[in-house]
Amino acid sequence: MGNKNKTVSFRVNEDAFETLREIAEERDLSLSAVFRDYVDMLVAHDGQVRVVPEHEFDTTTDDGAEFPPTVEVPKSFVREHERLELEAEHLREQLDEHKRYVDHLRERLEDNEEEVIQLEDLDGERDEPSYRLG
Repeated sequence: MGNKNKTVSFRVNEDAFETLREIAEERDLSLSAVFRDYVDMLVAHDGQVRVVPEHEFDTTTDDGAEFPPTVEVPKSFVREHERLELEAEHLREQLDEHKRYVDHLRERLEDNEEEVIQLEDLDGERDEPSYRLG
C-alpha cells in the first residue's frame, strides 16, 4: 500500500488566523502549504521545531550560508513558464472540445443505428441463382 494523505483539522482564534493568512500571502503560498511545510519540518526534526519571530532569527547557518536560501530566477525562465502554462491551458481546452465532439458523434451514431446496412443483408438468398459478369 502507498502512503495516503490524511487531513488534520483544528481551530485557531481570528487574530491568529489573520496572522497566518498574512504569512502565507507574504510567501505567496496557500495556508495549506504553510501548514504542510510546518508539519513536514516538525516530523523531520522529531518534534524539535521552535517558531521564532523573524527579527530574532539568526539568518546564517553553521556553514555561513544564508537561511532561508534565495535563488534569483531569470525573467526569461518565468516568461517561458508562463507561456507553457498558457499552452497547457489551451491544450486542455482543445481536449475538452474534442471530447465533446466525440460524445456528439457517438450520440449521432446511436440515434442513426437503424440506418446501418449490413453487407450480409445485401446478399441475396442462397437459393437464388448467382450471376457472373464479364
